[in-house]
Amino acid sequence: MTSPSSPTKFYTADAYVLDESVGYVMKRVLTSVVQQADISLEPHGVTHAQWYALFKLCSDRKPMAVAELARELQMDTGAMTRLLDRLERKGLCKRVRSTKDRRVVMIRPTPEGESTAALIPAVVSEVLNAHLAGFSEVEWRTLMGYLRRMLENGDKIREARISAHSETSDAPLTS
Repeated sequence: MTSPSSPTKFYTADAYVLDESVGYVMKRVLTSVVQQADISLEPHGVTHAQWYALFKLCSDRKPMAVAELARELQMDTGAMTRLLDRLERKGLCKRVRSTKDRRVVMIRPTPEGESTAALIPAVVSEVLNAHLAGFSEVEWRTLMGYLRRMLENGDKIREARISAHSETSDAPLTS
């Protein structure tokens, strides 16, 4: 396997074609999955961002700090605040101050939020299975392996950049 420091050259700037980009194709697949899940969850009154946050919150089975959920969902705090405002208006979650640190706001699903979250696995399973129609189990497992390998490569790239940045930041200033 090639390391991230010497990546395989599947793409070159002079021959780059958007429709052949693995990132573009993955984004289109993800968009299709999200759109179909949204259509299926529309009768339950939740959008992708809402059901994703609600499911994450209920899956962990513990109250989460707003900042922690924002990190988990890769959202900025402003977007997270707006999302939580909508979920609270729908009666699916509530924000409460931490008893340990009043500066921290925790999020808890309501019973209605937990009921809605319980619907999500069946809907998402149906949507994903429809997108995987015609795949064998071996092909599905192979695809998952490839995607996990790409994530691992991304983690290595990120770690290398963080390491390189911290090395240059720690260097003594000279004039």
